[in-house]
Amino acid sequence: MAVTQVVGILGGMGPAAGADFVRLFVQACAQQMRARGEPVRDQSFPEHWLAQVPVPDRTDALASAEQGAHQPLEPMLQALGRLAALGSRAVAIACNTAHAWHANLQERFPQVELLHMARETARQLAAQGATDVALMATEGTYRVRLYEQALAEAGLGCHIPLADERQAITRGIFEGVKAGNMALAEQCFSDVALRLAQRHGPVTIIMGCTEVPLGLQGSAAVAGLDLIDPAQVLAAALARRAYGVQHQPH
Repeated sequence: MAVTQVVGILGGMGPAAGADFVRLFVQACAQQMRARGEPVRDQSFPEHWLAQVPVPDRTDALASAEQGAHQPLEPMLQALGRLAALGSRAVAIACNTAHAWHANLQERFPQVELLHMARETARQLAAQGATDVALMATEGTYRVRLYEQALAEAGLGCHIPLADERQAITRGIFEGVKAGNMALAEQCFSDVALRLAQRHGPVTIIMGCTEVPLGLQGSAAVAGLDLIDPAQVLAAALARRAYGVQHQPH
């Protein structure tokens, strides 16, 4: 049986996305076992901790320069501290927009490897030979150019949705997934994804908010599109850390 490391997941943004990230991580761990030629057994899964804490809205916080209780950094620091105290050697943040505070979190906890969702995704896309992509994300993620920077560093271009399309994504996130209206979420997200594909051709579409895959799961409308889920990429990266595999084989 492989020796594993303790890892953590910083969730709560929202809770459904955090819970789904655990599912993705467990799947990735099973894939690690199969790749090693080992049977998938309960006892072979690594110790992993999920911290689901109430965190103020990240997009709203990025739109305001004022300090205060509406800022998400402090609760994220507290949760990361708990994960570190539990022995987590690597931690994944189950929220795209929250990566705007990645540097602050990493600086405070240098003993923990805090994975970066956008950079992991950009590396995988570059390894697959992609040249440009389209991005579905929150306004906060667009505002801080989270993916544009990571993709540029990996040599990839990035197409951003139009203003009305970004509004539709926001509606799908907040009035759709977060409110439990999955039919509305699917309609909003699939409409935008199809418009991006029509405008930019067969590019890979990054589902750059953890709510977007939840709204598009099983959608027949986007069955022919090339979609990538950064949460799935991040879960696989966390599983590699848990099993001591530092780099994804190309």
